[in-house]
Amino acid sequence: MQFLHTLDGLLEHIKSVERETIEMTQKAQLQVVHFIEKQGLILDDETLEVMQYQDIIAQQLGATIEAIENAQKHLQYFTRAFSEDDSLAAENLEKMHDKLTSALDRAREKHSAFGGKIQHQDDDGIEFF
Repeated sequence: MQFLHTLDGLLEHIKSVERETIEMTQKAQLQVVHFIEKQGLILDDETLEVMQYQDIIAQQLGATIEAIENAQKHLQYFTRAFSEDDSLAAENLEKMHDKLTSALDRAREKHSAFGGKIQHQDDDGIEFF
């Protein structure tokens, strides 16, 4: 059942990154609002629409988190069911376990390298997730 634990770890990582993205989006939006207030600016319809997009992004990420949590709940049921007949699934699950472990390691490395900070780097861009 290592495969299922790895899958759960991958899903937890995705949720964590999405929560951080929601926080960054909300923080960015607050900073823009404070700037607008300080400068006494009047927003046009296009700018208001952009600000609404940030809110929509946060809502969509929240919905994805909910979907992941629902999948994890079903995964837990599956794990309990297979705990009685582990040998039946072990061979096929081991192959998937190796692939998902590698994917989780790469995702964590990319997330760690990004660290929520924009840096000037010589590479082609910032990759995280």
